[in-house]
Amino acid sequence: MTRDLIGYGGAWPALTWPGGSKLAVSVVVNFEEGAEQQVIDGDPVSERMGEVISVVPEGRPDPGQAQIFAYGTRAGAWRMADALRHYHVPATVFACGRAAERAAPVLQVFSKDGHETACHGWLWRPHADYDSAEAEAHDLDRATAAITKVTGAAPMGFFCRGAESPWTRDLLAARGFVYTSNGFDDDLPYRDPSGLTVVPYALDANDMKFFHPNGFVRAQDMVDYVTDALDVLEAEAARGLPRLLNIGFHLRIVGRPGRFKAFEQILAELDRRRDRLWLARRIDIAEAFDKACPA
Repeated sequence: MTRDLIGYGGAWPALTWPGGSKLAVSVVVNFEEGAEQQVIDGDPVSERMGEVISVVPEGRPDPGQAQIFAYGTRAGAWRMADALRHYHVPATVFACGRAAERAAPVLQVFSKDGHETACHGWLWRPHADYDSAEAEAHDLDRATAAITKVTGAAPMGFFCRGAESPWTRDLLAARGFVYTSNGFDDDLPYRDPSGLTVVPYALDANDMKFFHPNGFVRAQDMVDYVTDALDVLEAEAARGLPRLLNIGFHLRIVGRPGRFKAFEQILAELDRRRDRLWLARRIDIAEAFDKACPA
C-alpha cells in the first residue's frame, strides 16, 4: 500500500452540495451492541473497553461488560431515536451484522425513520486481523444478509473498527458497495482505485472520546468541540471551500443520561444552522460527490 500524503493538494474540487451549501454534515450512530466479542457468546475473548477497562481475566466470561453494552440497545437507543426524530436530523447507522441479527427491533426503528444502515462488519473488530480474503468475505456476506433481512435494504456503505484488510475494498466493490468510510485523512470524499468512493470518517468529533482519558469528560466538552468544528468549517465554506464534518455517536455512550445532553444539544445546534448546512446520510453524500466529481 502506498500512502497518499498530498490528496487534493489544496486544489479543492468545484463541489457544491445539494441545496447550495458548501458544508455537509454527517451524523453517525454506531450500532455495535451484541456484536462486541464476549466469551458468554462463544467468542474467545471479551471486549475490554467500556465504562472502565475490564479486569476480568482474558478468556473468562464478563457479564458486567456485556451488560454495559446491552444498555445501548435496551435504553440508550430509544432516547437517541426520539431525539433524531424531534430535530429531523438524518443519520447513518453503522450496524454490525450480529448486532442487527440480535437486536433487530431496535435497528428497525432507525430504518423506519429513514436513516441509512451501513455495514460495520459482522463483529465489532478490525478487518485488518483477517488472515484471508475468504474468511473476510464470509463475514461480509453474512453481515450484509443480516442487515438486509432486518431493514429490507442492502447496505451500500461500509466502516469497520480499526482498519481494513488489504482485501476489504476489492471485496466491497465486487459486492456492489458504493462507499467505504475507513478513511480519516481528508475533509472531503475522494476516489479509491477499487472504484469505491471514500467518505472519510473522523474520531475526534466522536463520543468514543468519553471512554478515553485524553477525551471528553462532561457532555458540554463534546458540544463545545463540535461547535468549534462547525464554526471553522462554516468560515471556510463561506470562502467557497467545500467541506464535510463527521460526528460519531454510540448507543451505549451518549445514550446514558449523563452524556445524552451532548447528543441532544449537538442535534439542536445542527437544527439551528440548518439553512447553512446540508445534513445528509452518507450514501447521499457519496452519490452527490460521484455526480459532481465523476471518475
